[in-house]
Amino acid sequence: MSPEEALQELRDYCRGMPPVAAMRVDVEGLHGDALRLTAPLSANVNDKGNAFGGSLTSLMTVAGWGLVTLKLRLAGLKAEVYVADSQIRYLAPLYGDLVADASFADGQSPDTFIDTLVQRGRARIQVDACVRLPEGGMATTLSGRFVAIAKR
Repeated sequence: MSPEEALQELRDYCRGMPPVAAMRVDVEGLHGDALRLTAPLSANVNDKGNAFGGSLTSLMTVAGWGLVTLKLRLAGLKAEVYVADSQIRYLAPLYGDLVADASFADGQSPDTFIDTLVQRGRARIQVDACVRLPEGGMATTLSGRFVAIAKR
C-alpha cells in the first residue's frame, strides 16, 4: 500500500466515526515523521470562544491512533489500535483552528513495535502529540501509550 493510499484509508476511517466527523477532522498528511490532523475552531469552540478541551484531547488521541494505524497499514498489517492510557497537559487557550501533530516518542522503535505485533499478536508503543498555538508555543500536549491487537 502506498503512503497516499494509506492516508486516504485513514481519511475514510475518520469520516466513518461520528464524533470525529462532527469535529470536522481532516487528515492533512505526514510532515516528516509526524502525522498532522486539523479541525476548524468553529466546530470545536467552547463557551469562552476558544478551543474546547475535549476537542483538543480528542484530536491528539485520533492523531496518535492514526499514526499507529498508518504505520501498520504501510507495513501491510491489519490490527485493532486502541489508546491504553494518556497524559494531557493544557498549557494555553487556543483561539485558532486546531492543528495536531503526532509522532513516536523518543526511544520508541516502530520497527520493534511491528516485529512484536507479528510475533506476539499484540504490541504497544508510546506516542507524543501536541497542538501548537498559531503564534508559537504549545496549547496542549499528550503522551499516550497505544496498543495494537492483530486481526485474525
